[in-house]
Amino acid sequence: MTIDQIFNLMVVIFTVSNLGAMGLELEVRESARIFRNPRFVLLTLSWGWLVGPAIAWLIIAIIPLQEAHAAGLMLISLAPTAPFFPMMVRRARADTPFAASFMLLTTMGTVVLLPLLAPLLVKGVTVSVMALAKPMLAMVLLPLLIGSFIRTVAGPIAAKLFPVVKKIGGMSTLIVLVMTLAMYGDEMLGAIGSYAPGSQVLFFVLMATLAYRFGFGLPQRQRSGMALGMCTRNIAAVFAAYLGILNPPDGLFVSIILVIPLTLIVALVAARIFSGQAATGLTDSAT
Repeated sequence: MTIDQIFNLMVVIFTVSNLGAMGLELEVRESARIFRNPRFVLLTLSWGWLVGPAIAWLIIAIIPLQEAHAAGLMLISLAPTAPFFPMMVRRARADTPFAASFMLLTTMGTVVLLPLLAPLLVKGVTVSVMALAKPMLAMVLLPLLIGSFIRTVAGPIAAKLFPVVKKIGGMSTLIVLVMTLAMYGDEMLGAIGSYAPGSQVLFFVLMATLAYRFGFGLPQRQRSGMALGMCTRNIAAVFAAYLGILNPPDGLFVSIILVIPLTLIVALVAARIFSGQAATGLTDSAT
């Protein structure tokens, strides 16, 4: 087995384990209740797949990005909500049931809409809907559904499996990062001198700020959950999509891997700010 084959295998393990862990935390019956709220569904879909790609397009139009970095930014704009989203929700004191419903909807939306929109919006790559849909279904939706099914029908088993699957996800994430540094370290250092990191941070900050400021009547703890979901990216889904691209340009993978540290940093800062806002609201309501 070559080093490239080992790396691809680790990417698959990373993707499946992180989405499986997400499913083991997800109570589908409880989360599905909020789907009856049309404002919630419309807001989530609009922020995720109208506003997000529009902001990415605007950044690409203004900032002179390399073709691969522009393709990477547009691709990640189609995949909101990171696997570490639940941890950020707890840090921000956000509405947990709302966040669970949001996570379910954005994951399903990514599986359906990313393969449909990517061939239209991502320039410089050859990709078909089916080429993207197959890895998205097998590596994103299926692990999520299996995990949530176990959580629904066998809660105690899910509780025992979750720490194991989560640990596998954490270890595989670390291995993928180490292998990426070893295999693509020079390219990543080169990207630091480009506009790619700055454009991604700008995208994350704008998504967090706009989703939080314009919540259209949502309570603070729900707005913070939506903002955190929109400023983080489902890197596992993006990896799955990357595997379906027939001719990825040089630099596209590096552009994707940069998302992991950058979106985490922005989310940590945002969660701290939102936590302070939540504490202020609780104090005000108590008085």
